[in-house]
Amino acid sequence: MDPLILSRIQFGANISFHILFPAITIALGWVLLFFKLRYNATGDSAWMRAYFTWVKVFALSFAMGVVSGVTMSFQFGTNWPGYMEKVGNIAGPLLAYEILTAFFLEAAFLGIMLFGFRRVSNRIHTLATVLVAGGTTVSAFWIIVLNSWMQTPAGFEMRDGVAHAVDWWAIVFNPSMPYRLVHMLLASGLTVSFLIAGLSALRYLYGDRSESMWKALRTGVFTAAILIPIQIFAGDQHGLNTLEHQPQKIAAMEANWNTGPNVPLVLFALPDEAARENKFELAIPDGASLILRHSSSGVVPGLNDYPGNHPPVFPVFWGFRIMVGTGILMLIVSWSAAYFLKRHHSLPKPLALLMVPMALSGWLATLAGWYTTEIGRQPWLVTGVLKTADAVGPVAGSNVALTLAVYLVLYVLLLLAYLGVLVHLALKAAKDGDASPLPGVMNAALSQPAAGE
Repeated sequence: MDPLILSRIQFGANISFHILFPAITIALGWVLLFFKLRYNATGDSAWMRAYFTWVKVFALSFAMGVVSGVTMSFQFGTNWPGYMEKVGNIAGPLLAYEILTAFFLEAAFLGIMLFGFRRVSNRIHTLATVLVAGGTTVSAFWIIVLNSWMQTPAGFEMRDGVAHAVDWWAIVFNPSMPYRLVHMLLASGLTVSFLIAGLSALRYLYGDRSESMWKALRTGVFTAAILIPIQIFAGDQHGLNTLEHQPQKIAAMEANWNTGPNVPLVLFALPDEAARENKFELAIPDGASLILRHSSSGVVPGLNDYPGNHPPVFPVFWGFRIMVGTGILMLIVSWSAAYFLKRHHSLPKPLALLMVPMALSGWLATLAGWYTTEIGRQPWLVTGVLKTADAVGPVAGSNVALTLAVYLVLYVLLLLAYLGVLVHLALKAAKDGDASPLPGVMNAALSQPAAGE
């Protein structure tokens, strides 16, 4: 029971569970704002029915994210005290900014979004939606700043073995931050788009043909169809930035052992670190050089240049391929659904059936990309500053194993309950259609603009 390995697994389990919910709330706030603005512009109550279906999902996801985030915060002190001892002067303020943003903007105004319709003026209700949507993005900004700084640290100096900030501008806008921020915001947009499209497809399969269902379905499908090619381009730029600043991570992603030109793009392999080679390799000649250097003779770094200082190859290699493969499937499904909705104003049943499990495809791609990024940083916790092994606390392996088992059981139960609530909300919306009244207003007034418009 190695405390280091168990602590890494425990933190990995915690952050894997936690990231599922910000991946939804970051973009869902903006989708809710879109629904609200469309209602304001048209007076069509179907937009508000879509709003109130999905604001419940937002509230539930926000609550789950807050609770799981608190668990992670405790682990900085219990499992990883060396982290705050060494870089707490930088990590502490950035985490504080994120917490203040989340609570003062998201938590404070979410209640108005949920319960304020017809109780406050329409302008105030819309403003609350704007503030919550902005709050989720600013909150994500600070987390990405910290994570990016850990990947490509800048703007600090070491004094007596402790990192001190000397240039906060350089810390915040470190070399990888803009690429990671754009990549994560787009990932959240795709996660939400497929979640909305998938649950709307479930309603469609249950016979719901209400206007609120169609509006949500079209929003999810067309947003995904637009975002996925942008994400592919942003991901490519992020990869080039990683090649410049973390070449060993790129070498692991490509399972490339020797530095040189004409490096193939490995599609499938079983990397063998002991033998320093790939088993059962299937590759496209010169592919990696073309993608990374835009030339077949471009030189790509190899893992053998970083003995004992490169990440574990197998999880990084396969995490990257799962992310890319999921992205390609997203492209095919979203464009196919957009075609049928645009040309035929309907969905073929097989496509609708496929879209239901694709509701969780954003989670799969996000987790795969997150593992690629975080495992790809090893053996460093903060690149070049603090190794993971030097930050772990003096906690007995048996204690970590016990809490890890409790976490895993709890997270599985919570996740199943969360998914059950999502399905319940979708089926309830399918049953109600456009017949149920909006909160605080009678059916006869559904089409009337709200007070204050």
